[in-house]
Amino acid sequence: MLKEQPQMDFVYSSGVLVIQHLQTNYKEYHDFLNFMSTVGDPRNIFSVYFPLWFHLSHDVGTKMIWAAVFGDWFNLIFKWILFGQRPYWWVHETHFYHNDSVPYLEQFHITCETGPGSPSGHAMGSSCVWYVMITSALSFIRPSSVKSVQSFQRFRLLKSSLWMTFWLIQISVCVSRVFIATHFPHQVILGLLAGMLVAEVFDHIPSIYYANLKVYIQTNVFLFSFAACFYLLLKLTDIDPLWSVTKAKTWCANPDWIHLDTTPFAGLVRNLGALFGLGLAVNSEMFIQSCKGKNGYKTRFKLMCVTATLTFLQLYDFIKMPTHTEVLFYVLSFCKSASVPFSVVAVIPYCVHLLIGEEDRKLR
Repeated sequence: MLKEQPQMDFVYSSGVLVIQHLQTNYKEYHDFLNFMSTVGDPRNIFSVYFPLWFHLSHDVGTKMIWAAVFGDWFNLIFKWILFGQRPYWWVHETHFYHNDSVPYLEQFHITCETGPGSPSGHAMGSSCVWYVMITSALSFIRPSSVKSVQSFQRFRLLKSSLWMTFWLIQISVCVSRVFIATHFPHQVILGLLAGMLVAEVFDHIPSIYYANLKVYIQTNVFLFSFAACFYLLLKLTDIDPLWSVTKAKTWCANPDWIHLDTTPFAGLVRNLGALFGLGLAVNSEMFIQSCKGKNGYKTRFKLMCVTATLTFLQLYDFIKMPTHTEVLFYVLSFCKSASVPFSVVAVIPYCVHLLIGEEDRKLR
């Protein structure tokens, strides 16, 4: 695989120098950079960002899931197309260096991602979801008419502050992924730009807000079928789509750092589950009675839903999928991922709706 891309040697070797510079001069920021990698983890979209935003605005929460799922799906397809190396294994397998001059790259417990490296999934997922959040926040606070110069200036100041926050977070996530030697600089830049593009596209697809369960199922079938067919096509052309998993197992400093949930299909299954769960939830009677009913517009109802969902999801995250059988892991991962938006959108709001209704009856 490395011999097929000699033109990339200069790009990769330059990236290695950047990684060494960061690891040598900014080692004291390890904890912060490790935290920023966690902030950029695509799994946080479903367990943190989505529950917060959905109860603030159903449309924003819905758009966030659709953009995140399609963004991660495109990320998988492009990973299979681009065959991007990862720094922590490239330095050991490339012929660019002489045997006695192989650069040392420190590895961490989150370094050993098993999928191909380009584009960065963390950078792409983070920029996608934060782009949705920033643009949505600006649409909420944008004045319908400019009543005074002061109000216009306040909006411009707030707009600048929000975009500055966006870029600070994205740059920090990108630097963190390079620092831990799991990505080269060009891979995180590509992921950053691709994530913003996907988010911008879904800003112009209003049909997702009114999609019925059939549309969700058809979308799931299409995404899975396309990925499976593309996988089989690569296999038929004597290309192993899972070539990167072998390299990760060979060159990871600690075998315990390799996790099944970082493999290409794990992300696909997780995202398809989340999209299916959302479709099931927004078309359920529980959602209609709670979030679409009279309680759905009450601030108290929304705050109770957010508190309950965040608490539930933090506890739910302690449930780990068995990894001794891949097929079982993927099936259970799909079910667990589907249950998250279904709980956030339908089950928990319905329980809160019943609780508030019971309290109101007692007060009468």
